[in-house]
Amino acid sequence: MRSKAVIRNTLLIVMLLPLIGYGLLHRFSSMDPTFKTPTGHFYVVSTVAAIAFILALAVGVAGIRMRNVKVTFVSLAFVSLAEVFTLHGLSTPGFLLHASSLPTAAAQLSLSLAVFWLWLSSMSSDRLIVRMLARHNVMLLPMWTLILFIVCSLLFMNTHWVHSELIKNGWFKGAQSVVEIGLIGWTARRYWQSYLAWGSPLHFMLVQSCGLLIVSQFIMVTGTIWHVSWWEYHVTLLLSVVFMIIGVMRQYWAQDAGGSSLLGLFRANPREWIETCLSPNVRALIVTTERRDAYTAGHNYRVALYALRLGERMELNSEQLRAIALGGIVHDVGKLKVPDSILNKPGKLTPFERDIIERHPLAGYDVCKRLGFMKEELAIIRNHHEKWDGTGYPDRLKHEQIPLLARVTAVADVYDALTSSRSYRQAMSHEAALAIIASERGVHFDPMCVDAWLKLAEEDQLFFEQMSGTDREQQQVQLISSST
Repeated sequence: MRSKAVIRNTLLIVMLLPLIGYGLLHRFSSMDPTFKTPTGHFYVVSTVAAIAFILALAVGVAGIRMRNVKVTFVSLAFVSLAEVFTLHGLSTPGFLLHASSLPTAAAQLSLSLAVFWLWLSSMSSDRLIVRMLARHNVMLLPMWTLILFIVCSLLFMNTHWVHSELIKNGWFKGAQSVVEIGLIGWTARRYWQSYLAWGSPLHFMLVQSCGLLIVSQFIMVTGTIWHVSWWEYHVTLLLSVVFMIIGVMRQYWAQDAGGSSLLGLFRANPREWIETCLSPNVRALIVTTERRDAYTAGHNYRVALYALRLGERMELNSEQLRAIALGGIVHDVGKLKVPDSILNKPGKLTPFERDIIERHPLAGYDVCKRLGFMKEELAIIRNHHEKWDGTGYPDRLKHEQIPLLARVTAVADVYDALTSSRSYRQAMSHEAALAIIASERGVHFDPMCVDAWLKLAEEDQLFFEQMSGTDREQQQVQLISSST
């Protein structure tokens, strides 16, 4: 990652250049002539809105397929900007409608809605409002798009609904600007902190996008309509969308010039999905975790595949399988917070060391909630060490209190741990591991999950043979190579 000073200077330049340009134009009237062209305004706005809308929809679909609610919220921000900005263009005075306050109101509303969704996208995914919206992640994009279309259509046909006195009121405009700049500034700060922590290209670009939205808001409120300086905010809005798209592309599929990672987002097979569509950040987390614990090479990847196969045997739906895939492959990232001396200790752990180890589900939960993981994946990360009888950790849940996907992952996790060599013992045989899991039915594990696991082992021996031996090394090499 580039030095902090260079990064900060880059961000300042992105914001200051358009502001300096606007300031010079605004200060010297000879440089800021009136350029009144309703037709030109319509086409400029239409172009900005069309590009923003198409790209934002593509990002939204990717967010749904990746089960990342933060990406969905970012998409909704720019879908809002695009749709309402289209209304701004259609209501250009003297083009399709007579002069009214609708263009001003639409421009401001487009920015307000974008700021709101970006603000939500910066929140941890365990916040109540985020969890409530995440339950409907699949429907958020189409429903919000439809709602905005209906609202914009009604406003276009009823321009008198917009009260010009309120729109033009200086106190109202000032208060609205303060609130919006405050929200977007807070959002930019959150993404800046995330970038410093994880080096995410998406977070870096979103900081720049937020900066340009602040510039747009300032120009929109202080600019004089039809002057060249006023036209500048249309450009800064478009650039904010472009930066967001560049961030998403760099985050998820820039390393794949052939586009197979992008196509992977639309594959139905969850097994193919986890192999191609993890972000570089998530891959880096997994690889870093496993490099610190040499005895569990490939463990995260295998647990995800085992849990997927068990989930398929239990006839879970595709969204549950996707959650198992992503939650399973990052279930142990909390071990990054465990000191090496404890993580790789060859002997028995002391009670203090055991307590440190047992905190790793909470540490992983805290990391992943900031990366946009949804409720189901977070439950796997936090609760995969809970036990059916309530003696597990960290929350001492029992029976159905333990989320189903965590119960499924627990079986896969323990099976792979038993059949893998560790610092304190050699790997067990497949049969010995099955016997231990069967003996823990109704104690450690959900009886329903154990029954399904034992039936799977009986019906699909080839799967377990393929997952053993040299295949394990190949799985680890594949995961590492795809992250570099």
